[in-house]
Amino acid sequence: MLEAFYCKAGIDCIADDLVTRIKRAPRIADIFKGQDELRLRRLLKQQFCYMLNGGCAYSGCTMKVAHKNLGLQTADVGALVEDRQAAMRKERVAFFTQNHSLAKFAPMKREAVER
Repeated sequence: MLEAFYCKAGIDCIADDLVTRIKRAPRIADIFKGQDELRLRRLLKQQFCYMLNGGCAYSGCTMKVAHKNLGLQTADVGALVEDRQAAMRKERVAFFTQNHSLAKFAPMKREAVER
């Protein structure tokens, strides 16, 4: 795989940047208040690596269980996607690769959004 995003170091950088962004994001920061930030970073790194066929195992819950009772809306997912795109741009991930990555995660929206 040619893109840095598909290597463990690239995935780790993007996941770390994403967590930093969402904790500061006015639209979605409240959703993550009280969450264990180290655990969130670890699980996002695992999930990204697993979903992108990077040879990692994902030890977290299903999206439905992990997001239960958070009251997530479509706009919340949209804000998260925008932050993820910004993290990928910062790491100079090609636009095509960004879209490929986001397409792999798009089906999770149905499991996470409650209203």
